[in-house]
Amino acid sequence: MGTPRLVRVNELLKREIAEDIHRNFSGSSLNTAAITVTRVECAADLRDANVFISIFGLEDERDRMIAYLNRHRQEVIRLMIKRVKLKYTPRLRFVLDESLEDGDRILSMLADMERENPTAFKDDEEPNEKP
Repeated sequence: MGTPRLVRVNELLKREIAEDIHRNFSGSSLNTAAITVTRVECAADLRDANVFISIFGLEDERDRMIAYLNRHRQEVIRLMIKRVKLKYTPRLRFVLDESLEDGDRILSMLADMERENPTAFKDDEEPNEKP
């Protein structure tokens, strides 16, 4: 995970980048309402950072949206510099994060299993125990 300082820097960058994206790209062709910055991972030397983006819905436009953010990353960096003071300003790279969709898919599968066999998921019984 990193040092406590690196963890704090990651969280600070996550918050600032998310605000910059929603504040400054909302009037563009980018649907900022569907974008969530899930995490930022800075290198130990703070020179590079991967920004993980989750895009809710819009499966067919995700690649275009990530490419748009990567093309406009200098603007995000310029806005970030105004509020975040670090020794080095990291180069940003936006990456699609599909972990939220994976979690939703697993929860949906569990809900389907519970609907198919509701007695297997009762809280008052031990799972898979036969009387």
